[in-house]
Amino acid sequence: MMRYLCEFLGTAILLAVVTGSGIMGESLGQGNAAVALLGNSIATGAALYVLISLLGPLSGAHFNPVVSAMFWKMGHLKTNQLFTYWACQFLGAIAGVLITHILFGLEIIQESSKARDSFGIWTSEFISTLILLGVIYIGDKLAKEKIAMLVALTVTAGYWFTSSTFFANPAVTIARSFTNTFVGISPDGVMGFIAAQILAVVLVGLILEAGKRVDRSKYRP
Repeated sequence: MMRYLCEFLGTAILLAVVTGSGIMGESLGQGNAAVALLGNSIATGAALYVLISLLGPLSGAHFNPVVSAMFWKMGHLKTNQLFTYWACQFLGAIAGVLITHILFGLEIIQESSKARDSFGIWTSEFISTLILLGVIYIGDKLAKEKIAMLVALTVTAGYWFTSSTFFANPAVTIARSFTNTFVGISPDGVMGFIAAQILAVVLVGLILEAGKRVDRSKYRP
């Protein structure tokens, strides 16, 4: 039970930081998108470092359905655990956005009008998700004690070198469609983002399966 609570709370806090720092950055930057993005990316990276460091030992600190899917494929989660992780992540993400609206005195339920629906942006999400999963996979194998820093720095940098600003997370994508603030995404762009993210995790799953087959073939007489 504790691991599921951690996934819910961790994802909720992450989205509260993402949304709140976007609102604050846009307000303080007085329309300067670079200032808003800088504050948004630094706050998100810092939150990820803290959350993964604290909750990683309890739940793995996935906060992301595609990350959970990869760990399920690796044999770290059972199927029933995977579905419960997903439920906690989606519900937590939406809760984090709505709570942030309350904190800033905004309308609680919103619909974003921020368009993010071009082929280039969807391609960016595919690449972003591949990068994130690759960093987590390699970090889990070779530098487990540094995984919080690796993920935090990857996401912080991803804000700046991708056109999609590195969502790489279906729960985050859906939740951000409920906020018409700096970090929002219009409902029209949601399916393209999620399709790109799913395609990336499917590709990673195929690569992992191919690797298992190669390993098994080495031990055949």
